[in-house]
Amino acid sequence: MKPAVVPLHPQRIPGRADRLRWIVPAGTLTGTGPLAEVPEPLATLLTDGTLTRIELEGEAVVTCLGADRTWAREGPRVRSALHAALGDPAGWIPATGGAPRDDDARLYDTARAVIAGQVGDFARSHGGRIELVGVRDGVVTVRLGGACHGCPASWFTLHQRLERRLRQRHPGLRAVRAAASPTTPASLFGRPRGPLGASS
Repeated sequence: MKPAVVPLHPQRIPGRADRLRWIVPAGTLTGTGPLAEVPEPLATLLTDGTLTRIELEGEAVVTCLGADRTWAREGPRVRSALHAALGDPAGWIPATGGAPRDDDARLYDTARAVIAGQVGDFARSHGGRIELVGVRDGVVTVRLGGACHGCPASWFTLHQRLERRLRQRHPGLRAVRAAASPTTPASLFGRPRGPLGASS
């Protein structure tokens, strides 16, 4: 009996034409960050230069194309290799010893992609905007603008949409904070300088 094929959904990463995020079902793989080893035939694509990097990002596998490669040409090979590799979950070995700033850099890229995607689209559909201010020690800081600024529902947007989506893709997230503003009412987030959904 043939093993079930794990469904994959490719997703482009805004501003990174060389990368694709492959969404996989929850629980298929665990962990985040770069990998020391991946199963065959995915490992072959790293060896021959088709891919230069593979990372886990919550419920996704992020693949980075080698120089002079295109997704139109290499996409089917990468998809087939991923399908085969996902059948061997024990073969995905995470890299160890990553520096915290490397983790923050990955979180920054994830936050930027999430804000550029559905979460940002939701804010924009209501006349608002979410700006990524920075990431430090696992804490994402954003600034709300447009209709989101001063809106009581903005807490829901940040906590239930942005923070939840970020945590799915990057379990190492510690908190999402709204940048303090002289015109932000103190009652809007309860304690504006603390993590959303928690006391500081």
